[in-house]
Amino acid sequence: MYDYLIFIYAGLVRLAQYFNPKARLMIDGHRQIFRILEQNIDSTSRYIWFHAASLGEFEQGRPVIEKIKAEYPQYKILLTFFSPSGYEVRKNYPFADIVCYLPFDRRKNVLRFLKIVKPSISVFIKYEFWYNYLTELHRQQIPTYIVSAIFRPTQLFFRWYGGRARKVLRYYAKICVQNESSKKMLENVGVTNVVVCGDTRFDRVFDISKQAADLPLIERFVKNKVSGEKQLTLVAGSSWPNDEDVLIPYFNKNTALKLIVAPHEIHESHLGAIESRLQRPAIRYSQLEGLNPEDYDCVIIDCFGLLSSIYRYGEIAYVGGGFGVGIHNVLEAAVYNIPVVFGPNYQKFREANHLIEFGGGYSFDSGESFAKLMDEFFYQPQILANAGNLAGDYVLRNTNAVEKVMSVLKNNL
Repeated sequence: MYDYLIFIYAGLVRLAQYFNPKARLMIDGHRQIFRILEQNIDSTSRYIWFHAASLGEFEQGRPVIEKIKAEYPQYKILLTFFSPSGYEVRKNYPFADIVCYLPFDRRKNVLRFLKIVKPSISVFIKYEFWYNYLTELHRQQIPTYIVSAIFRPTQLFFRWYGGRARKVLRYYAKICVQNESSKKMLENVGVTNVVVCGDTRFDRVFDISKQAADLPLIERFVKNKVSGEKQLTLVAGSSWPNDEDVLIPYFNKNTALKLIVAPHEIHESHLGAIESRLQRPAIRYSQLEGLNPEDYDCVIIDCFGLLSSIYRYGEIAYVGGGFGVGIHNVLEAAVYNIPVVFGPNYQKFREANHLIEFGGGYSFDSGESFAKLMDEFFYQPQILANAGNLAGDYVLRNTNAVEKVMSVLKNNL
């Protein structure tokens, strides 16, 4: 039944390629998998195989990959993705020797894949539980791990009919989970090959903060054009129109506040919509060169890749998505010791809940509640400073997951 469902899924993806660009990328990538492997696998080398579903999971596994590459250079790295959004962005990742898609989890694909690669160790990231891969890895006695895993009571493993799914969990040499509750849930259903290592995302954002790019134009922008002193700045990251409905009216009325907006989508219609609502001097980042950034009160970031460095120029971070399907990454802002504010749809995001509990995160559900929160920060700077310190401390306290994962993997390195 499982193989049949995978067969049906693969067929649907092939059908979808005719009207869905992501599906087309995926199918094009799948056509090249075995050619890439056969042409690039060095049969005299030992490989560690990492698999990430998409870009987010890759970022969790990335610090482990780079740690292994630094400490165990005798191994080569094979990195596979399931989603085009991961593969297309990281297909040239320099710390992996080979990058390709993962063949669909059908037994014939699994046997062919493992026959070519012959991995010494395999590492899955967060949510990857492919039945045929795990079964064959176990049969061939290839040590297999999952890192930064997190489990919830609603998952199949904890249903009365989830026996087959629970069985493959025992095929991992170790399941490295993010928290104690995941470990307890697994132990309650008889899965004991579990160790709490934490979430490697904390290590990743901490590393990124230490490598943050200097942005001279932004550094000049956040200063008052008369006094030259740093002005209170709100950085809105990954914003959507519903977020801008909240933050722009407040910004328009509060002339002592500077604003940096990094929209989630930077197509022309969205950028134009933001500009049309601003009532104070604003400019796009791409237009700043050669001008005086201090003359503007708002900068709209119209390119990708800068947000994680820009947060450090703010005193408050607004993380978008909270009025839609859910908020974006709060950790990459909190690491800079600034409070993080976001809309009401955050409950599914563990780190957002913990950030609120810790005192470094705040949620609001309307323009009025946002304005009240911002006024509190504005007129009571000690509250702002304390909240920022608590946000940074939350990230710092949760780092070191990579070292814990490495201590587990070292048993087979």
